[in-house]
Amino acid sequence: MTRLSEEEIARQLSMMPNWKRKDSKWIERRYRFKEYLDGIAFVNKLASLSEEVNHHPFITIQYKMVIVSLTSWSENGLTGLDFELARQIDDLYLPDHY
Repeated sequence: MTRLSEEEIARQLSMMPNWKRKDSKWIERRYRFKEYLDGIAFVNKLASLSEEVNHHPFITIQYKMVIVSLTSWSENGLTGLDFELARQIDDLYLPDHY
């Protein structure tokens, strides 16, 4: 997978309003949960998904908030894989929160 252009990154982010650019190499989203253990269950689902696609985000747990950051180390920036995984992570979150 090759690194995306700035224009493509902006286009992808325009379709994913909950994800934000962090530095030039990262995208990030914060997920809120009603209970601490709901966030932990989400992280477990996210970890399984990450293993399936062999693309692993940085995950930070702050009590009832889970922060997910994505980049592609092999390309030194953002690729289509980062945005595809971001969409899949959003899909994991949606059934329980909307």
